[in-house]
Amino acid sequence: MSRPARAVIHLDALKHNYRLAKSLAGGGNVLAVVKADAYGHGAIRCAQSLSEQADGFAVACIEEALELRAAGIRNRLLILEGFFEHSELTDIASENLDIVVQSLEQIKQLEQTPLEKPVRVWLKMDSGMHRVGILPGQYRDAWARLEQLPWIDEILMMTHLACADETDNGFTLQQLEVFEQHTLGLPGKRSIANSAGLIHCAGARADWSRPGLMLYGASPFDHAHNIESRLKPVMELHSAIINIKEVPAGSPVGYSGTAVTNKTTRLGVIAMGYADGYPLAPNGTPVLVNGQPVPLTGRVSMDMLTVDLSEIADVNVGDPALLWGKDLPVTEVARHAGTIPYQLLCNINRFPISYSQQVTCKERV
Repeated sequence: MSRPARAVIHLDALKHNYRLAKSLAGGGNVLAVVKADAYGHGAIRCAQSLSEQADGFAVACIEEALELRAAGIRNRLLILEGFFEHSELTDIASENLDIVVQSLEQIKQLEQTPLEKPVRVWLKMDSGMHRVGILPGQYRDAWARLEQLPWIDEILMMTHLACADETDNGFTLQQLEVFEQHTLGLPGKRSIANSAGLIHCAGARADWSRPGLMLYGASPFDHAHNIESRLKPVMELHSAIINIKEVPAGSPVGYSGTAVTNKTTRLGVIAMGYADGYPLAPNGTPVLVNGQPVPLTGRVSMDMLTVDLSEIADVNVGDPALLWGKDLPVTEVARHAGTIPYQLLCNINRFPISYSQQVTCKERV
């Protein structure tokens, strides 16, 4: 019998979440963000599943883009970090890839590299995040330089929101105002919203939206939000109980004895640890065993973690454990662990991943 740790990816849930994103976009186009191997879900399988309905996909770099093209994905495909060297531009043009241009250096390289086939450019403005992007005062000049190049087919305008997941933070409105002010009168389509912006901020729903996390069924907000009831988790992380023992009160549990039992306690060990991508979560983080919540106890190990089974009956070695999924949102696990669901989903490692595709009736989103 093999180690029971595994992930199941529900592609019908992915499609549902994409339809929800489209409904929120109000008629705008939606790029499905599948960078970082589709947030750990498998970029090729996810893109293949969405290819008939997605307006396009977004990845981080050319390596991810070429992998999708090689797998037969012909949809519009945007490289969010653009290009790092001018030598990439030949493949970008030949494979019909869209690129983000986020620096004056990239513009200079485009000016110096005539292309036989024109490319589409998404000119990114740094409207306040101060990560990458053209500064507002330089934006119109950058647009004009690109517009003069015959090998630039189309210029779209974009920015990225720094605080859209903080629903009471006024900085998002400031960014929208900066972006509007410095693109006013420039022809071309616009792209602003990430998942949080698409859900919460109507002003960010421009011609193109770029949702990522919500497509995988997780809320982008660190607080309760009604979107959670409308999303369907795509990944279920499973394992099983591999050991059960009863220990007396006062027994330390795990490395360094970070938990000590205060009564006679029935402990269960689950085949799942930080080498699998499970976080170094604290005592009390929920796990479902036989569908019932039990608290994590003691330090998470490389390959195993321990839970307190004292409050549930009829548990045996081999019984199923759910680390996150439909009945235990990854967002909730992330909150306990003091991290974000993006990191948990992207970090899964080492165990088998299977894909489930169900045919469902037409449903409201």
